[in-house]
Amino acid sequence: MIFEEAHAAFIQDHLLRRTGERRGRLERGHLEAEKLFCRNVWWPLRGSYDNLHPEYEVMDWRGSSYFCDFAWLAGGIGLMIEIKGFAAHVRDMDRQKYCHELNRETFLAAMGYQVISFAYDDVAHRPTLCMALLRMVLSRYQADVSPIRIDGLMEREIIRLACRLARPLRPIDVEAHLGMNHRTIVKVLQDLCVKGLLQEERGKTGKGKRVLRYGLLPDAIQRI
Repeated sequence: MIFEEAHAAFIQDHLLRRTGERRGRLERGHLEAEKLFCRNVWWPLRGSYDNLHPEYEVMDWRGSSYFCDFAWLAGGIGLMIEIKGFAAHVRDMDRQKYCHELNRETFLAAMGYQVISFAYDDVAHRPTLCMALLRMVLSRYQADVSPIRIDGLMEREIIRLACRLARPLRPIDVEAHLGMNHRTIVKVLQDLCVKGLLQEERGKTGKGKRVLRYGLLPDAIQRI
């Protein structure tokens, strides 16, 4: 199914299931920015709208209704997605609106939701970056469609560890994190070097110059 047909069916399905203000909000709120996110980011990445809800109603910390641009709800997981334009969310925002936005996001986190935001400019002009970042987030919650390989999961977790530490990895870092033996960890780290995701950093002195650390290469983040 092509995007236009799939998107029209997606919105129509949600319209038919809603009444009152929830239906009105979808009719009024799902506009150019939201459709662009569907076209440029979600559809190329996922190929379906399963578990995605447009203009999803939640309560804020005051008990007032608030509509997120999208909610991805799957297996007890709640991911709120916002598309933010510079004018509405930065240039024209006053102090009170700014406080309310931060308080709302903190409240939603306390209620078990994760809130992620994309800039409209990135959705429009740098959708590949948005897809890569969204893929990283979704991979924490949902396994790949293809059969899961243990070595693939291990590689992803090592890359995540390198991002969190923000420095080159030592084998002992990975051993402590994964609880595995030194020989296995070194082999996985070397395999990641062969794949162009890590690079060896050797000692500056002594014969042989043993590999001491493994630095993260830019392409690695795309693999999380």
